[in-house]
Amino acid sequence: MNKFIIFLFLLPLAIISFSASANAGLPMIMLAVPVYSISLLPIIAIEAIYLRKSLSITKALSIKTVFVSNLVSTIVGVPLTWVILVLIQMLTGGGGAFGVDTFVGKMLAVTWQAPWLMPYESDLHWMILFAGLFLLIPFYFVSWWSEFLVSKKMLADTGLSKNDIKIKVRNANLITYSLLACWPIGWYVVGYVLK
Repeated sequence: MNKFIIFLFLLPLAIISFSASANAGLPMIMLAVPVYSISLLPIIAIEAIYLRKSLSITKALSIKTVFVSNLVSTIVGVPLTWVILVLIQMLTGGGGAFGVDTFVGKMLAVTWQAPWLMPYESDLHWMILFAGLFLLIPFYFVSWWSEFLVSKKMLADTGLSKNDIKIKVRNANLITYSLLACWPIGWYVVGYVLK
């Protein structure tokens, strides 16, 4: 399994290296990892409080469940999702610069090419904002499902229904991912609007 994960991380780099240059673009995982790392403890606190109250479980069980499930989604789920998104981007022709002169070009640059932004240096300030917001969507769904699978296993002895756990984990992730959206928006406001 470890060799498979390493392969998945290295494959996008191998694909990109065929056309590598000094202007290789910006892999958004390089911005996502620090944000998720800094946000991990507040996310755990918020989700633990929510799950404790909504599922009526003990504080210790709530913290333990949320801690383990968030570690799994942060260390495995989000990076693996990014690798898959980069593979999709590169294998479907999204590895080249198509320009950001039109609305369609701008939209493609921050959706289809969101995992690995093309090097439009003069436009990166807004591209990082929108690509970061766009990537929250697939990252949210992977976090929800991976955290649900871990939580379901850890809460198996509580008598809670799988559906109830799934809904509450979804809601907890909706709360924290809404707050995670403040990172790209805040970065844009501080860096460019308040200049």
